Amino acid sequence: MSTQDPAARAIALRSEAYRIADEILYPAAGEVDRSGVIPHSHWRALAEAGLFGIAAPPEAGGPGLEFPQVIEILEVLASGCLSTSFAWLQHHGVVISLSRSTNTALREELLDATVSGRLRAGVAFSGAVRTPPHMTARRVDGGWVLSGHSPFVSGWDIVDLFQISARDVDTDDVVATILPLTDLRNRVRVIPMQLSAANATSTVSLHVADLFVPDARVVTRVTREDFFANQTAGIRINGTLPFGLIRRCAALLDASALPHAARRLRERADAARSALDTAMGVSADALVAARADAAQLALDATSTLVAAHGGSSLIRGYASERLHREAAFILVAASRAEVKDLLLRRFSGLDDPGAG
Repeated sequence: MSTQDPAARAIALRSEAYRIADEILYPAAGEVDRSGVIPHSHWRALAEAGLFGIAAPPEAGGPGLEFPQVIEILEVLASGCLSTSFAWLQHHGVVISLSRSTNTALREELLDATVSGRLRAGVAFSGAVRTPPHMTARRVDGGWVLSGHSPFVSGWDIVDLFQISARDVDTDDVVATILPLTDLRNRVRVIPMQLSAANATSTVSLHVADLFVPDARVVTRVTREDFFANQTAGIRINGTLPFGLIRRCAALLDASALPHAARRLRERADAARSALDTAMGVSADALVAARADAAQLALDATSTLVAAHGGSSLIRGYASERLHREAAFILVAASRAEVKDLLLRRFSGLDDPGAG
């Protein structure tokens, strides 16, 4: 982006997000779903618009957006193409890690390139989330040895860098490392996944056996408590995905001459979004409940569209059919065990007062 004034830059980024979502991503979303491939032109458009750097602070070359401004951009792009936005979403976590890193050499090597989108990044942190962890790190001379697996890693063969997180076997600290994909190819084992939705994210299960990572590639090391505290923001950020689907469903209902249904979905989305924002300052339980509410609402929105479109919703490749699959994806992907447990109780009726 060439605009230097922060307010003008924020407006320009927002405008570009809407343009790209509606004019580039959504028109191609059906073909991306069918082919399982995100075109390089999507990444080029996002990079040229400056959208790879929206989470970076001004001192790192970022636009200095407020959190709600970032959230709006994430929602809008999720309404365009779930595969593209889901893979792109991971990138911002790496930008944040680099911008905060005390590893000056690594930050100087990678930060500018990730902020500009010249390098795309993904994350593999699910192995550090579980207790006991699936991915561990053992301290050795000059670095760390990683072992274990990360069960759901998106962006293989799409991104240039991966941030892999593991738990220190001695202290339980979380060690995050950044490695080029070219360095990982012959040193790890990946099991490709065929996903029912967002398959173009090129998602794999990543398996590591005694992978040595030098200290020079360690981006952060934080306590287990700090790591999980940071997951609060992650729940809110991942909560943008349901609202992206709701936005698209409402637009399609408008196009189907059903403005009352579209308006009601938008009203419900506004209330759910407000609840999610409020919950961030209340408690972890409130945030989990609000995130589950958003996921349920996305399922309601796509079910509304299925009912509106009737038999065509049963034909593979139609927008309503694809969006309904994507709503199921959002119920469990980019989520947390607590959210999924709550949804299980709600859908099964276990939370009903009369349930046994």
